[in-house]
This record gives sequence, C-alpha cells and structure tokens, in this order.
Amino acid sequence: MKGTHTLMSWSQTVEKTVTAMGYELVDLERSSGGLLRVYIDRMPGRSYLTGESEFVLVEDCEAVTRQLQYVLEVDNVDYARLEVSSPGLDRPLKTPAHYGRFVGEQVIVTLKVPFQGRKKYEGQLLAGEADDAWRLVFHDGKVDQVLDFTLAEVREARLVPVIDFKGRRGKKSSAPAAGPAPVDAATTDGDSQE
Repeated sequence: MKGTHTLMSWSQTVEKTVTAMGYELVDLERSSGGLLRVYIDRMPGRSYLTGESEFVLVEDCEAVTRQLQYVLEVDNVDYARLEVSSPGLDRPLKTPAHYGRFVGEQVIVTLKVPFQGRKKYEGQLLAGEADDAWRLVFHDGKVDQVLDFTLAEVREARLVPVIDFKGRRGKKSSAPAAGPAPVDAATTDGDSQE
C-alpha cells in the first residue's frame, strides 16, 4: 500500500510540478474517496508545446496528468483517481496574483459577512489603494457604487463568464466617469443574509 502524505506535502508536490511545466495552479481539492482534482490555467504571454490558445486545451490536461501521475507515484502519494482540468469560464480568484491578473474584468465577490444587507456583489474588479486592498465597482440599481475589500473579507470570488460566439467578444466595461460613492466593507458590519 502506498504511504500517505500530509496535505502540505502532496499539495506542494502538485504545485511544484504544475508550475515547473509553465502552468498556473488555480486550485486543488482532495475528496475523502481519494479523488484528487487539480485545476490549471495557462499563463499569459507564454507559449506551450501543446499549441496556441488563450485557454487550457485537452492536451494541456493530458500532459499535466501524465507528469503528476509519475511524480505522485515517486513521492508515494496515496490517491485513488486524478482529474486535471481548466478552472472554467467562472474561474475562481484565490490569491493576490489571481486578482491582479484579472483587474478590469467582471467578477462576483461573495463576502464572509453581509454588508448593507447582502454578501454577493457583481462588478468590475479594480486594484485598491493599499497593497492588500481591492475595489469592486458595481451598480446598485440607481447609481454606481464602490466596494473596497481585502481578501480576508472574501468567502469566494469568481470571474463572470463571458461567452464568445463566432469570435465576437463583449467589450470590457470601464470604471464609471462620474465618481461613485465609496463603500468600505471593513468598517460596517451587517447582519442580514444574501
């Protein structure tokens, strides 16, 4: 029987392998049934042996799967099944690097604690004024608003899927010209749900 590794050990092995191959490790999950899920993405500006594409190809997943199977066996990591895939159109944002990469894009942010009666906000992601600060410009039904937040306040954040039919892409939205009213999630503690 294969030996078992701690979460840190096998996750570090996966991250090291994926990044050494030139991909970004977006997320990974390990289920109680032994399923190991790995979500990868291509890095902007890099070329890949599997072909040109803005998005992860099946060939990318196959290459990473083969390499991970080898490395996990050598490291004696116990798992029943391995799945490698793209993060999807609604890709999660988990690290400061993820947020930085997708500044200007439409995202859905779900806060840990409700703010102004809700937890979920959708809008354009912008960099905040401090290192760990981010800003979301959203429309509240009447005017544009700004929500300032830190990653510690976020339960989940995802890109808003943009479907590209026939090669036509939607225009990126831009920040409103008129200054939106600033809102700071860190200073107000709401108590109602989404």
